[in-house]
Amino acid sequence: MVNVYTSNLGYPRIGKRREWKKALESHWSGKIEQAELEERIKTLRHEYLHTQVEKGVDLPPVGDFTYYDHVLDTAVMFGLIPKRFGHDGGPVSLDTYFAMARGNQKAVACEMTKWFDTNYHYIVPEWEEEMVPTLLENRPLRAFREAKRWGINAKPVILGPFTFLKLAKGFHPDQFSRLLLDTLTPLYAQVLQELEAAGADWIQLDEPAFVTDVTAAEMEWLHTAYSRLADAAPGLRLLVQTYFDSVSAYSDLIRLPVHGIGLDLVYGREENLASLQKHGFPEDKVLALGLIDGRNIWKTPLQKQLNLLEEIREIVSPAAWMLQPSCSLLHVPVDAAEEQELPSELAGVIAFAHEKLDELSILKEGFLHGQAVVAEVLQENAAAIETFDQASFRRIPEIRKEIANLTSTAFTRSHPFAERQEQQEKFYSFPLFPTTTIGSFPQSPEVRRARKKWRTGEWSEERYREFVQKETARWIGIQEEIGLDVLVHGEFERTDMVEYFSDKLTGFSFTKHGWVQSYGSRCVKPPIIHGDVAFHAPMTAEMSSYAQSLTEKKVKGMLTGPTTMIRWSFVRDDLPESEVALQIGYALRQEVDALESSGIAIIQVDEPALREGLPLKKHKWKAYLDQAVRAFRLATSSVQPQTQIHTHMCYSEFHDIIDAIQTLDADVISIESSRSHGELIHAFEEKTYPLGIGLGVYDIHSPRIPTEAEMLQTVERALRVLPPTLFWINPDCGLKTRREEEVVASLQKMVQVAQAIRQQWQKTITS
Repeated sequence: MVNVYTSNLGYPRIGKRREWKKALESHWSGKIEQAELEERIKTLRHEYLHTQVEKGVDLPPVGDFTYYDHVLDTAVMFGLIPKRFGHDGGPVSLDTYFAMARGNQKAVACEMTKWFDTNYHYIVPEWEEEMVPTLLENRPLRAFREAKRWGINAKPVILGPFTFLKLAKGFHPDQFSRLLLDTLTPLYAQVLQELEAAGADWIQLDEPAFVTDVTAAEMEWLHTAYSRLADAAPGLRLLVQTYFDSVSAYSDLIRLPVHGIGLDLVYGREENLASLQKHGFPEDKVLALGLIDGRNIWKTPLQKQLNLLEEIREIVSPAAWMLQPSCSLLHVPVDAAEEQELPSELAGVIAFAHEKLDELSILKEGFLHGQAVVAEVLQENAAAIETFDQASFRRIPEIRKEIANLTSTAFTRSHPFAERQEQQEKFYSFPLFPTTTIGSFPQSPEVRRARKKWRTGEWSEERYREFVQKETARWIGIQEEIGLDVLVHGEFERTDMVEYFSDKLTGFSFTKHGWVQSYGSRCVKPPIIHGDVAFHAPMTAEMSSYAQSLTEKKVKGMLTGPTTMIRWSFVRDDLPESEVALQIGYALRQEVDALESSGIAIIQVDEPALREGLPLKKHKWKAYLDQAVRAFRLATSSVQPQTQIHTHMCYSEFHDIIDAIQTLDADVISIESSRSHGELIHAFEEKTYPLGIGLGVYDIHSPRIPTEAEMLQTVERALRVLPPTLFWINPDCGLKTRREEEVVASLQKMVQVAQAIRQQWQKTITS
């Protein structure tokens, strides 16, 4: 009989009710000591492992759990601790670990950016000159031994050496092969040898970088590296796990000296299947197939996936089969059974982590013993999906017709930027280097309590509106006192920049406990796009107009762009994303018109997620960027030339998309540059950017107060390549997650920097 196993790649860290987040933040705020934090986290690990075993997972993972980020865990394990954190050798303390992730008053945090094309952020490893990596602590071994004490023979998960090095920064590309083969491989070999000695069997080496464009030289290095790892621990079975797309060099990958290969048959389905058909699969290796969508919340069409398994069984005969999700389940919420308030048709097709593990067991039974064994479950699954697909809210014919009839003028501003700039200079009379913020101000405990009272009915709509207006007025006053040039209303009525708008558009639904990790303890609750999206009433004009009535300075209207709405939602899978993007862009266009009509002359349409959605293979970039640009321009092109359109992006390698950013035709774009330690500026050193731009001068994700010298350094470097007459000064992201005292102190320093640089350049320009 063929051997069939179920395997999980990773489990959500946060808990059903965000217990993990609450424990971390209690420790950071000084409410609990480190010992209590560690005990709470241990309890969660125990619960998560036993849940997976109870769900029938044959190979549950360990080592996927973390106190902040799994990439940071790997860097710390190998001693990649930047000098500024003062580490003097030995295992890294939890305080140093958190300082690397969040920064402190003595040292800025390590860079943070998006994990491939997901909405999860990882901490970027820094490879400083003269740094000598060493194995400080075998973290996977510790996790394996803990699980063994609990009676579970788990599968340690380790970020693979190729991917880890691809994610790191600080070394020259010419050093890549040497660092991979001579520096990292021996450390990985030591990790594996210690796991082998402890009795481990399968080891999952995560190599999602294999789905990017891998060169022939890199594959040659990989064969050398993995040969050394296989030789170092011959008693281990190594599983090279890929996900997020199809592998780039399949025929080379399957020749690696490992015991199993993991392929994504959800997001890399067509290309990976074609590779299996063309090249086959080794009979001495285990084929691990990602059949359950680990990134979205829709139920798996079980019959379709069983048919796919049968199709693959006709063309390959691996040593064994491993059935698993397409990637780690950290990208989905924990348990759909917690959701009691969704529409019945929608509730019938939702699957969170727990339900996805149940689906794995069903696929195993059907594949191992025949589909007749699970026939009833297959029928129920198909019926639920069909009922949902036929629901009336799925399609709005009028919206589809209106979008189909749009002409090219709907995607183009009435005047080119040069003419708009001239009109805007006369209309606004901003000083040189105008200052502003990205939009949100602190969601204080008072704000959260007020929102809860309103939602539970303790407060009336009128009382809640009065509270929000009072908080808005207070922060308009604070901004004026600080001396900012363009103000914002603070977004106190908004929980989340996507959820707020989704709640006011058709086509969206919301969960109550559908939280996922974004970065560190930061969790988000993505909306579900289940049907056609349509505008039906102004969403922001009232509050923006109220804020504008309180001040003589200009107040920005704040919207979230169509690509970010998609990237930060769970998106319907029955319609191309390009069509969903146009529907959202068309709805936002009507909101932009409403803002302009109500007297708001500056409108910011944020697209922080635009870069993160860039496909992992370059040949797919153009179609994606064309889609994103088209949706943004549909949303923003109807305004008058003197109306200034802003946008914002964060945590991205913008040199990849400079041309697309320019094509958005926004009058001003603000971009993060502080967390990446100014690296973004290099992109503008290589390419002229002719539109207005604001580079974030300090990192808002860290609790530390930036120094004026740090901000001034960022500004001065940027002004070597960017025109001063088009340059804005702002933080690198919204300020919702920071405390009020941090925000005020940081903005005061930022304005002082702007005033100093303004005086300096005013003399230069006038002379």
